[in-house]
Amino acid sequence: MRTRLTALLLAAWLGSAVLSAQTPAGARPADVETPETIVAALYDVISGPAGQARDWDRFRHLFAPGARLMPVAPRKDGSAPAALSPDDYVERTREAFLKNGFFEKEVARKAEAFGNVAHVFSTYETRRAAGDAKPMARGINSIQLMKHAGRWWILTVAWDQEREGNPLPEK
Repeated sequence: MRTRLTALLLAAWLGSAVLSAQTPAGARPADVETPETIVAALYDVISGPAGQARDWDRFRHLFAPGARLMPVAPRKDGSAPAALSPDDYVERTREAFLKNGFFEKEVARKAEAFGNVAHVFSTYETRRAAGDAKPMARGINSIQLMKHAGRWWILTVAWDQEREGNPLPEK
């Protein structure tokens, strides 16, 4: 009984929060049709040359209420990684992306889904300019998704970068 009540309350909260967030400025319905399209939109919206503002409203539209982004690579000061809201991520990256340019591209993917839940391990490469031959970083984004109200939502994105002692897997 308690589990059923909790599930009903969660569904009611998600329904009201999600439905109220479905059509913000910058929203593109095609971005959220499948796990593939939402991941492609995530990479597309954060990528661009120096001097080009990103469409942060489009970015926010990809995420469920309460979603989190978390870099999990060890920090130089030894502190624990901090979870970011989509708005925190925007504030943290907006100026750097605008000043320096930033292109992130998916180069491999492993995805699994069950019902309304999907998980994507998305291997990426980042560059300052689209034509740069050598990436400045490589890593894996672990992206958790849910389908609700006829569309896909990003719940979390956790990522780690390749570094000495932490190479990308062969597969």
